[in-house]
Amino acid sequence: MTAGQSSEFGGPSTDEAATVLERTLAYARRREYTGWDYGDGMSSRFRRALPFDNRWVNLAFQETAKRAPINVRPLLLVERRRNFMGAALFVLANLRAADLFGDDAYRAEARRLADWLVAHRTEGYSGYCGGHNHDLQGLRKRTPGVVGTTFAVEALLAAGDAFDERYAEVALTAADFVFEDLGYEERGDRATIDYKPDEPGAYVTINAVALGARLLVDLYDYFGDRRCLDGARKLLNYVADLQTDAGGWYYREPPEATHLSMDTHHNGFVIECFQRYRAVVDDRYDETLDRALAFFRDELFEVDGAPNFDEDSAYPRDVHASVQGVLAFTKAGDLEFARRILGWTLARLYAGDGRFYVRQHRLYTQRHVLMRWCQAWMAHALAEYLTARERGGDHVALPERTP
Repeated sequence: MTAGQSSEFGGPSTDEAATVLERTLAYARRREYTGWDYGDGMSSRFRRALPFDNRWVNLAFQETAKRAPINVRPLLLVERRRNFMGAALFVLANLRAADLFGDDAYRAEARRLADWLVAHRTEGYSGYCGGHNHDLQGLRKRTPGVVGTTFAVEALLAAGDAFDERYAEVALTAADFVFEDLGYEERGDRATIDYKPDEPGAYVTINAVALGARLLVDLYDYFGDRRCLDGARKLLNYVADLQTDAGGWYYREPPEATHLSMDTHHNGFVIECFQRYRAVVDDRYDETLDRALAFFRDELFEVDGAPNFDEDSAYPRDVHASVQGVLAFTKAGDLEFARRILGWTLARLYAGDGRFYVRQHRLYTQRHVLMRWCQAWMAHALAEYLTARERGGDHVALPERTP
C-alpha cells in the first residue's frame, strides 16, 4: 500500500501522519514541553496550602484531577510542569523527526532536552535515575522509578549516538540503580526488581520487571556489558513464566495485589521489552512473544483499531493504549494494523493542532490534553511508525513547520 491509499478501516496516509507529528511536536515546543500530567492533582496550590498532610485528602485531589469528566486542573490551580519521562520521549521523537524531515532544528530540541534529563536526575542513588516532577500519594516529587528511568536511558543512549558519548556514559550508571537500588533478587535463572526503591515486598509489578530488563538490554546493546545481558535474561525469564494461558500478563504478581487486570498499555510495555530483546540478542522468547501479540491483537484491540481497556472492558479507551498498540505492531512489522489504530485515534481522540485527548468513555470523552500521557507518547509513536514506513520504502514528505 502506498502513501495516500486507504485501508478497509481507514487510517492516515504517510504524509498526513507526518503532519500530525510535526504539529504535535510544535504544540509541545511552544509550551517548553511543560503541561499537566495524568496523576498531578496533588500539585494543586490549594492542596499544598493546607496546614496538614492527609492521605485521604491527597487522594481526593489526585483522583479528582485524574477522573473528572472535565479538566478541573485549572480550577484546582494544578501547576504545569515538565515531566522526566515525557522529556525522554520528546528527545526520541525529535531525533526521529530530524532524520525523517532533514531539519536540524529538531536535533537542537533533542539535545536541549537531553541536557535537561542529565541535569534533573534524582540524586542520592547508586546510578542515574529519575521520576515524576510532582507528588503522588505514597511518592514524593522525583522519587525515582524504573519506568521513567528506562525511557530516559533510551533517550540518553540515542543522544550519545547523535551528539556526544558522554550522554551514554551517564546512562550506563543506571545499571547500578537497577542492581543496587531496586531490590534486584536472583532466584536461580530468574530475577525480580521493584518498581521503585523501598517498595513493599508483598507484590511484584510485572511490567516494571520487564522494563528493567529492557533498560539492561539497551545498555548491553550500546556497551556490550555482559552483566546487563545476564540480568536482563533473568528478569525476562521471570516475566515469561508469569504469562497467562490467554497470552497476556496481569499488572502485578500476585494478581489480587491491584485493581488492574491485563490492561492494554501495560501489556504493550511487556511486549515491547521482549521485542527489544529479540532485536538485540536472540529468539529464545519467540513463543512467548508470538502468544502475547496474538492476545494483544485479538483481545485488547477491536478489528477497527479501537483499544480496549483490558481483556474484559472496552472502556475507557485510553490514548496511551493506542500508543502502545502503534508501537508494538510497528515493531512486529504489522504496519497496517498500526495504521488502523492511528486512524481510530485520530478520529476519536485528536483535537487538531497537535492536541490529543486522554480518554473516550462510553458516554463522554475526557478532553484533557496531558503533556506526557497524550502529547509525548503520541509524538513518540508517530515518529516510530513513520520511521518504519520510510524504511519500508514510503517517502515521508517534509510538512510545513509550525513556528
